[in-house]
Amino acid sequence: MISEYSLVVYKGKPAIVKDWTDGKFIISLQNNEQIKVRDKDIELLHPGPVKDFSFINGVSAEQSAVYEAWELLVDEGAPLSLKEFSDIIFNKYTPASAYAAYTLLTDRLYFSGDIKAIVPRPKDEVKGEELKRNEKLRESEERVRFLEQIKTFLKKPADKKFLSEDINPFWARFFQDIEALAYGKSPKSRTMKELGLSETPEEAHALLLKTGFWTSTVNPHPGRFGLPLTSAASFLAEMQAAQQAASQSASQSVKEERQDLCRLTAYAIDSPWSNDPDDAVSAEKTEDGKYALYVHVADPASMITFESPAEKEARDRGATIYLPEGAARMLSEDLLPVFALGFSEKSPALTFKITIDRDGNVTETEIFPSVIKVRRITYEQADKEMNCAETEDAKALRALYDLSVLIYKRRIAQGAVNIELPDVHIDVSGGKVIIEPIISYRSVSLVRECMIAAGEGAGSWAAERGIAFPYISQEVDIQNSITSGLAGSWQLRRCMRPRILSTKPGHHQGLGLDIYTQVTSPLRRYTDLLAHIQIRAFLRGENPLGVDDVSAKLGFSEAAAAAAVQAERASDNHWIMVYLSDKKDSAWDAVVLENKGNRMHIIIPSLALETQVSFQKNVLPNDNVKLILKSVNISRGEAVFIPVADGK
Repeated sequence: MISEYSLVVYKGKPAIVKDWTDGKFIISLQNNEQIKVRDKDIELLHPGPVKDFSFINGVSAEQSAVYEAWELLVDEGAPLSLKEFSDIIFNKYTPASAYAAYTLLTDRLYFSGDIKAIVPRPKDEVKGEELKRNEKLRESEERVRFLEQIKTFLKKPADKKFLSEDINPFWARFFQDIEALAYGKSPKSRTMKELGLSETPEEAHALLLKTGFWTSTVNPHPGRFGLPLTSAASFLAEMQAAQQAASQSASQSVKEERQDLCRLTAYAIDSPWSNDPDDAVSAEKTEDGKYALYVHVADPASMITFESPAEKEARDRGATIYLPEGAARMLSEDLLPVFALGFSEKSPALTFKITIDRDGNVTETEIFPSVIKVRRITYEQADKEMNCAETEDAKALRALYDLSVLIYKRRIAQGAVNIELPDVHIDVSGGKVIIEPIISYRSVSLVRECMIAAGEGAGSWAAERGIAFPYISQEVDIQNSITSGLAGSWQLRRCMRPRILSTKPGHHQGLGLDIYTQVTSPLRRYTDLLAHIQIRAFLRGENPLGVDDVSAKLGFSEAAAAAAVQAERASDNHWIMVYLSDKKDSAWDAVVLENKGNRMHIIIPSLALETQVSFQKNVLPNDNVKLILKSVNISRGEAVFIPVADGK
């Protein structure tokens, strides 16, 4: 029976009973706090009397004595009361021995149960628990040594290296929480905290590089945005089976007719490193003197339908992620041979036939499934052929270029903004970083204008039919005069407001168009694929999705697409830093973009890298300057340059 000054346990902690009132016990805790509790909330350890907590640690048992008691009792297995347990272990039952016996019970190594029925644990359980505790102790001791080693290393001069072969293999687990922080998978790191370092992805990255646990070839940025590094799963077999079943149904008894356009050579013009061509162009003059521009686009929507596994995964990804070290595709790799243009002698496509008048206006748009004959060429090849003699390809490419100039001039007259800043292609292979400038070939503008015309035409086509569509609009806020050259393009870029993606058509001031969408990259962008699925549903006589459903899909996919863009930019910057890491004191040509006191915003064209540099002399926008690279910080993505004169 529990009475005044009894020793009890409350929530696993010792307490002394002080009084009984209103059907509750008043107990005193070790911190002198007194609380009221019900009798079911406490358990009796000893009837007392106990006046204070001086009994704590008053009695202790040798490990050997506890082990001997366990060996004596394990074969019997009979439960013991706390009093009996205390008598066996300590040869007495006092408040001190009762509490010590209770702590042995809660230790759960040799005994289990509760204070009313304490039983010895079976031998196999004890052996397993001992192994587990020994391993935990070993890990704790190893962790202490690991932290000491790292702290000693961090005090060394910067040129000293903590080579990966010096690291105890057992220590790799202690880097796991650092890696999780560096990859953005966790906001905290116990190890970083214990080392007295900031718990940020950048600091974790810096430590991993300094210790040699990571090399500079590890790119953590896609992980920080929660993006996968592998392409989408394959659903090709399911898609083919669904298409076959649909073609055999009553509503689809007639196989889809594709218009044969093989009489026209369809030019898929792209960069030499592109391996997923999803658009090609052709053109011809009409009898009334207008132009028929054919923009042929890959046709995955012929097999990918609403809420299909492939559509859902593409929506979750938002876009294909293009990194210098490789691509993580929105659609599975095995769909490329099926839908990418020019992978076989004839390619299925969704063709946008856009009628353009002599002033470059889009006057009519037709959309239909087609089969085309594709010729894949690079921008460089296209430019060379345009300069050739009167070959059929040269004539066709020149006609396309002339048509693109017509479209461009009309857009500029309508207020379009033209921005031309240096760009580069970054490739990583075998740990080697290669950076090449992207050349502004004439055929680049040819393709751009044809794709823009397709976006304008498709937007008008969908609006006329009341189809919910992913329209794109944009405002431009030009308040001051714009200078010329690269500085002018940089100023214009700052005037561009973020684009707006909506189911309602809107003015795209940046392109100089009253209506615009994107439909030419369904293998690369989810919004383009969604537009194609809507078009395909309409062409089949089905009901496309409504505004609410399309809006929901756009909202979800745009967040993923925005993350992909940010990850691509951060990754490009990472590899530029890696490229520069062994080029200290190298000289670079740069152009001033903005002058703010002695702090200049500059661009290094050969790297397409913008940064801030302090100048002692007066320089103006568009001035050419020479810089010296002084330092690179890969983890922070920063490179420090100074003017050549200041570096001497």
